Amino acid sequence: MKKFTLGLAATAMLAFASPLTAGDYPDRPVSMTVAYSPGGATDFQARIVTMVAGNEEYLGQPIVILNKPGAGGKIGWNAFASSASTDGYDLAAYNVPHFIAQSIKFKTKYTIDNLEPIANWGADPAVFVVNKDSPFNSMKDVVEYAKANPGKITVSGAGLYVGHHIAFLQIEKAVGAELKYVPHKGGAPALKSVLGGQVMAGVNNLSDAYRSRDSLKILGIADLERDKDFLPDVPTMKEQGLDVDDSSVNFRGIMVRKGTPQDVIDKLAAKIPEMFKNKRVVKQMTAGGSPLRVMNRDEVKAMWERREKFLKELLANL
Repeated sequence: MKKFTLGLAATAMLAFASPLTAGDYPDRPVSMTVAYSPGGATDFQARIVTMVAGNEEYLGQPIVILNKPGAGGKIGWNAFASSASTDGYDLAAYNVPHFIAQSIKFKTKYTIDNLEPIANWGADPAVFVVNKDSPFNSMKDVVEYAKANPGKITVSGAGLYVGHHIAFLQIEKAVGAELKYVPHKGGAPALKSVLGGQVMAGVNNLSDAYRSRDSLKILGIADLERDKDFLPDVPTMKEQGLDVDDSSVNFRGIMVRKGTPQDVIDKLAAKIPEMFKNKRVVKQMTAGGSPLRVMNRDEVKAMWERREKFLKELLANL
């Protein structure tokens, strides 16, 4: 009897000490780092797309958002890439081209090589915005003023080498005159500086601008075609004679650190894209002017690789 009791105890200890498997995962809430300010497009959308995570058909546990803003995302992503756990309980929202462009231009702790994509939820083009009271009514007005007053137009954006900055650099090159870029800690404070008159213009997310459209004039979209769902009357930069493409379109999704167990990655990769397609999620994203573009893990991996190759060439030329 004594041997049998000891055997049971040893078995119990081994079971307790064994690593978590995907069948058990997750058995507690999961955190997700958002490297931008509360209220900005990434934060706003991240809270919507994860709101059904606790449903049994998805993860069965809630996803808790942790904001770590600063330096255009570098602070949050550096912290995530260097200290987040690899057990599947620490996720992060990615922004492309942001984190890829930063890893090219700066010495960061993150690259596409030490992060693992899970799924993509959206694609948000950059737009050029001015205050409702601005004398600018088109990109032609901006071009004419910039050429007559080089360096005078101040333009806000959500940091350095984020999608906003890349769109700004393309616009400045296309205009052929100097503009002054004013980086902020995220899209929300960048937009507030336009609304408050601290800057003359801003490059921001379509989704943020859409929600503030009654207080703004949206002059152009940095994409290959107009947004038919939310801003059908706003022309692209190309329509207005500016050679600006879709390089700055902001892809958003969820990632983990490399080293996360493959069975956990596989479970997340199977459940999370379905979570993004939930009817409540789709309804709230649409109401918030947030374009959805759901992509699975393999599609995101291929997109990351294409964008890195493309951005190396683009940034060298800019």
